[in-house]
Order: sequence, then C-alpha cells, then structure tokens
Amino acid sequence: MKPIGTDPRILSLAAEVAKSPEQNVPVILLKLKEIINNTPLGSSELKKIKQDIYCYDLIQYCLLVLSQDCSRIQGGWTTISQLTQILSHCCVGLEPGEDAEEFYSELLPSAAENFLVLGRRLQTCFINAAKGEEKDELLHFFQIVTDSLFWLLGDHVQLIQSVLQSDHFLHLLQTDNVQIGSTVMTMLQSILQINSGDLLRIEGKTLHSILDEVVFKLLSTPSPVIRHTATKLLLLMAESHQEILILLRLSACYKGLRSLLNKQEPGTEFSQELRQLIGLLSPKVYQEVEEQKLHQAACLIQAYWKGFQTRKRLKKLPSAVITLQRSFRSKRTKMLLKLNRQKEEEDQRLQLQLQRRRAMRLSRELQLNMLEIVHPGQVEKYNREIEDKSALIIQKHWRGYRERKNFHQQKPSLTEHKAAVTLQRAGSPMLDVTSRELHAQAQERLQHYFMGRVLEERAQQHREALMAQISTNIEQLLKAPSLKEAEGKEPELFLSRSRPVAAKAKQAHLTTLKHIQAPWWKKLGEEAGDESDVPKDELSVELGTLFIGGTKPP
Repeated sequence: MKPIGTDPRILSLAAEVAKSPEQNVPVILLKLKEIINNTPLGSSELKKIKQDIYCYDLIQYCLLVLSQDCSRIQGGWTTISQLTQILSHCCVGLEPGEDAEEFYSELLPSAAENFLVLGRRLQTCFINAAKGEEKDELLHFFQIVTDSLFWLLGDHVQLIQSVLQSDHFLHLLQTDNVQIGSTVMTMLQSILQINSGDLLRIEGKTLHSILDEVVFKLLSTPSPVIRHTATKLLLLMAESHQEILILLRLSACYKGLRSLLNKQEPGTEFSQELRQLIGLLSPKVYQEVEEQKLHQAACLIQAYWKGFQTRKRLKKLPSAVITLQRSFRSKRTKMLLKLNRQKEEEDQRLQLQLQRRRAMRLSRELQLNMLEIVHPGQVEKYNREIEDKSALIIQKHWRGYRERKNFHQQKPSLTEHKAAVTLQRAGSPMLDVTSRELHAQAQERLQHYFMGRVLEERAQQHREALMAQISTNIEQLLKAPSLKEAEGKEPELFLSRSRPVAAKAKQAHLTTLKHIQAPWWKKLGEEAGDESDVPKDELSVELGTLFIGGTKPP
C-alpha cells in the first residue's frame, strides 16, 4: 500500500528509475543522497522521506545494484561507496510499518552481507593495486563501506551476531595488510563497544578464530598501529567477559601468553593498555576473577531462588487478594446491614412515637367530644368512670408485670419440681387406689371451682343491675321537678325501686312513638335519638297494673 502525501521528488525519482535502462539506475539513485542531505537530520520530514523511499522499492534497487559487478556500474567504486552510504542512511531510523517482518528478516541481513562482500572485493583490489594513488583511493572507499556497515549496526544491533559469525568478516580480519587490518579491528572494537554481549553468542569455533587472529596480530605484527589496536581490542574483550579472560588464562592454545606479552617492548602510545592486559592475566588477578565469578554465581543462585520465591508468592497473591476482598466486602455488608437495621429501628421508634402521639391526640379529642355530649351533671360521674377504668388498666398491667416477675423467679423451682415429679413418676409407679383418690380430689376441687364461678357470675350480674338502677335513679332525679313543683302522683314514682325504671322506659317509648308519628317536615334537622318533652298527662298511668320485679303490689 503506497503512502499518502508522498514527496514529489521521490515520486519523480521512482518513475525515472522504472523507465531508465539498467545501466543508468545506479547514477539515478545517487540523487537520493541530495534529497536526504537537504532534509534536517532527525526531523519528521526525514522519517517520512525514508518511508517513501522504502515503499517505492528504492532501497531494494540500491541493494540490487550493490550485488552486481562493480566493473559494469557507471562510476565504479565511487558510485558504489556512495550507494552504501545512501542505503545505510535510509535503513537507520526507518519505520517500515506493515512490511516490518520482511524488512528485519530479509532486507537488513542482505544489506549487511553485501557490505561485507564489498569489503572483501575492495580488499582484493587494494592488495592487487600497484600505484599508491590507486591504493589510497581504494582504502578510502573501503573505509566508507566499513563506516556504512558500522552506521547500520549501530541502529540495528540484532545484526551484530550475524556479522561476527560471517566468513567474510573473518576473512577481512585475517588480512596481513596494515591499513585494512587496522580498519577492520577498529570497526570490531567499535562494534563491541555498542554491544559486547553478542561476542559470547557466536559459535565457539568462530570466537576462537577471532581471538587467535587478534593475539597473532598482537605478537607477530611489527606495525605498532596494529599492535596498539590489537592490545586495546583484546583488553576490551577480556574486561567485558570473564569467560574470555578465563579462556586466555587456562586454555592450552594461549599458554605462555603472559610471558610473551612481558617480552614485548611496548611503545609509549599503548604501554598502559599492555600493562593492564598483563595484569589481567596474572595469577592474583585470576584468583580475584575466580572469586568474583563465584560471587556472581552465588548472586545468580540467590537471584533465581528469590525469583522463585517471588513468583510463588505472586501465584498465591490473587487468592490472598480475593480472600481479603471477600473479607472486606463481608465486613462492609455486615456494617451496611447493621446501619440499615439501626435506621429501620430508629424509623420504627419514630413511627411508634408518632402513633402514640396520634392515638393520645385522638383519645383526648374523643374525651373532649364525649364531654361535649355528656350532660353537665354527668361530667363528674364520667370523670370518675374514666379514672376507675384507668386505675383498673394500671392495676392490670402492674399485676401482670408482678406475676411474670414472680413466675420468672419461681421458674427454676418449678422446673426442679417438675423434674422431681417426673423422676418419681418414672421411679415408682402409682397404685390404682392412689390414682382414684387423686382423681376424686381433682373432681371435687373442679366442682367447687365451677360452683364458686357461678356464684361470682351471679354476684357480678347483681352488681351490674344495681349500678344500672342507680344510674337510672340518678338520671330521673336530675330530670324530676322539685317537691314544691311536684303534682299528683309524681312523688309516688320514686317510692319503689322499679317504678323509676318503668317510668323511664315508658318515657322513652312515648318519645319514640311521638317522633315516628310526627310529620316529615318536623323531622328536618333532627336525629332519631333526640329526646323531646312528653306531656305529664301522657305519663299519668296506673303503675299498679305494671309488673315490677322485686316489689309487692300495694
């Protein structure tokens, strides 16, 4: 998928490459250098240009050109060296997007391999060259290629391991030429300074070959430049990795290396690095290295053990967290339930208070209404009745409380009595004669109880009748005229206990009849229970003809 908003220069260049003959393509691709150099370094515009170059396959074209024979390319090594710079600059900082797998797994390894192949070709041409000017020019091109390779490896460190294991790189390192060897070892030193860990990940045979070549150049090359570079490189490798130091100290291949280094006559420019290397290979330093190795091994074991313990605790952590969360939620639920229960109890208490106040208010309103209905002469009587009922209610509640209290106090003794009765009943069976006697006693007590209950009921009825009679007499006396105003037989109505009752009944009967017989228009605004005055002549009846219970006829 082509990017949106592609730089017109890239579009024009890609179209020109597609239309031009094959021999003109390398020269056309050199225009990329001008485009890249004219763009600010590290800007987003440069990153977008690199993406456009990759999306339009211009990087792939550069790679194809570098794999061709240099004699067929217009401009020769000059064009090739510039294309290596363009290729490395385009690959550094590039974000391939959707084609990332192809870029990292195919294009980058091919580019690094082509750089090494070009280095070997330049090495061969340099050795076979006769003129000094030609050698200097080829050496300059070789340095450009190695710098491009180093620039590429600096951004893509995953290529270092494959470069170190390449046969082309080992062949470049094994050269006898001073200039080529110094350039290659300098590049190797720079690579190890970027990431020295890849040196131990290469194959053992390749690692031994590199060490052999560096040691050989240090001991056998007369050039002080090569020896200085080899010393720094070997010191860097020994200081970075204890495995390499132990290999140099114990391996049979490097036996006597320390003594050979002591025989060297180092110059002032690298005598310090040589003394450091000899000090690393000394037995004392070796013992320290061994102790340090044991210390690191102990630290590694502790780290693994602590990691195992930490992972074990982390595995248990979810269950612990779940348990903690469950406990917290349970506690929170209980607290919420308790708060809700307390709130409900408080609401119920307030509702009960409101109900009690409302009931008290209604009771008082009823009392006031009753007081309005009751005759003024009956107010004291009504108040006494209310006080009596209140006293009875208070006594009832007090007696109930006292009896319940006594019952709770006597409950243990009753329980013991029942237990004793149960044990006695289970221990000695009762005889038939004793059982009959107990039954007879129970029947007799039950009979006395029922007889006493009947008498109490009769006495209660008699009391109620007397109370009714007294109430009627009081009401008749209140309504009766005074003795001075009494006429006829009115005083005789109160001679007997039953005559006032009969008079009251007759008055109520006549009142009801009069109300029924009255025309409808007189009943407007009246109630059926309202009393009206009855003429005295209607009340003058012969009381002797009435049956009055409890009295004898005169």
